[in-house]
Amino acid sequence: MTTDPASRHPHPHSQSRNGYRIMRGIGTFVSYAALSLIALLFLFPFFWMVSNAVRSNTEVLAVPVRILPEEYQWGNFVEALVSLPFGTFLLNSFVVACGVTAIVIVVSCLSAYAFARLRFPGREGLLLTYLSTLMIPQVMLVIPLFLLVSKLGWINTYHGMILPVAFSSFGTFLLRQFILGIPKDLDEAAMMDGASRLRILVRVIVPLAMPAIGLLSLFTFIAQWKSFLWPLIATSGLEKATLPLGLTLFQTQQGTAWNYIMAGATISMVPGVILAIVLQRVIYKGISVGSGFGGR
Repeated sequence: MTTDPASRHPHPHSQSRNGYRIMRGIGTFVSYAALSLIALLFLFPFFWMVSNAVRSNTEVLAVPVRILPEEYQWGNFVEALVSLPFGTFLLNSFVVACGVTAIVIVVSCLSAYAFARLRFPGREGLLLTYLSTLMIPQVMLVIPLFLLVSKLGWINTYHGMILPVAFSSFGTFLLRQFILGIPKDLDEAAMMDGASRLRILVRVIVPLAMPAIGLLSLFTFIAQWKSFLWPLIATSGLEKATLPLGLTLFQTQQGTAWNYIMAGATISMVPGVILAIVLQRVIYKGISVGSGFGGR
């Protein structure tokens, strides 16, 4: 009985393919392991916040530090809610964050469309000037904004907390870059059908730019939800105080209730997480939409 020599000696190309698969599998494993480690590093502060939210204040300050609480005190969340007018703080934060987000989206859509589609003298220079405001620190604007709001009598009002911070050049830049990737043929086809510029923006551009609008909405809402400096300056008392300001009331002369602060901070994360989940599909859809335009 004869044996085929090819069966005793594997083909060199087969060996190279097997080696390539092995190396590719190792590379994939290393990549996922590195990504998992990075994800754990980013998630650890949130884990530590929740861990401190369910332990006693004495244990929070205890040395040596324990990763997990010795005794879980889930009642801290209830105490954080009832010991302060938490509902008022949540309502104020929600009104301010939603108001700022709505104005930012409207203004950014209009200005981004103008810079991306309309041609007028000085457009590039005006855009550069507009974007240069991103380099101005917010701290430098606090005093002029406070003087303006004070002269208008807007201290401790919703519009005094919303309007001074409701205009974002970052939103204009983000939406402009996205609109530039939308083919102009769609605008021309709509204009041939008799659509005005505003109608083109509302019926054509905005639906296609929803991924970028969703991302801008998420960034703006979270930034205003956790904002501390401007609400601190624009309010007096607890009537219009937002959640970040309300959490500071757990710091008293008798000490700081860190467990209640962590419990309140954990509760304050819920709206942002819900919004991120709701907008997740819209934001990820932007990847396929942008690639489908082919960079036009």
